[in-house]
Order: sequence, then structure tokens, then C-alpha cells
Amino acid sequence: QVQVVESGGGSVQSGGSLKLSCTVSGAPFSYYCMGWFRQVPGKEHEGLAALDSEGSTSIADSVKGRFTVSQDNAKNMLYLQMDNLKLEDTAMYYCGADFAPAPNLHMTTDQALGAPLGFGVWGQGTQVNVSS
Repeated sequence: QVQVVESGGGSVQSGGSLKLSCTVSGAPFSYYCMGWFRQVPGKEHEGLAALDSEGSTSIADSVKGRFTVSQDNAKNMLYLQMDNLKLEDTAMYYCGADFAPAPNLHMTTDQALGAPLGFGVWGQGTQVNVSS
């Protein structure tokens, strides 16, 4: 059973920065696509950033230049560095993952952005509140 836990959320002022962390355990396969998505009450899930085991990375246009996704394989961690935060970034942020037994059999990073629930597994979320 895969377990995903996000942390690092909080309240920041517009223009500030925040770094989210995601710990993944129980991965059934060595190959993956992992990423971040967010949701505001009443709105659809929005894919933000994703990377995979083959080195591909995708960033949503809405956060490109401000958000960066990275990983630490030794610690089974995924990160989302958020800079120059804006009021509209206020949301619940989730980390998701899709695993596969061979390279490129998992969902693509572009698919992760367009349909983040395709990850199949994600964490409880961490709230990010941006104020002026």
C-alpha cells in the first residue's frame, strides 16, 4: 500500500516563498511519475508540476517561473519550491504518484498536469494561504 504525506504548508504574504515536501513510502515499482496539484473549494483540481523517473519535467503555465519541482530519491522525497506567491495560489496542495514496472509505462508528466487525479494515489494535502 502506497502512502503519501505532504507537509510544509502555511500562511505567507504575497511575494513570499514556501517549500512543500512529500514523503512517499510503499512504492510497488521503481519507475514513476510524481507531482503536485491543488484545489480551491468549488473549483477543479489543477495540476501544477510533475517529474518522472526518466528525467522528464512539466510545469503548468500558471506557475511557470515561480514554482519548481524536485526530488531526493535517497529519501523518497518530492518537493515543490514556491516563489513569488500570489493571492490566487491559496489552495490545498496535494502530492500524487503513479508507478510502473518499466520505464515510460507510467503516466506522462504532461498527463499529470492535465488530469492529476490520474495519479491514483495522493496524500491528505497541505493548506497554503497567501495574503496581501
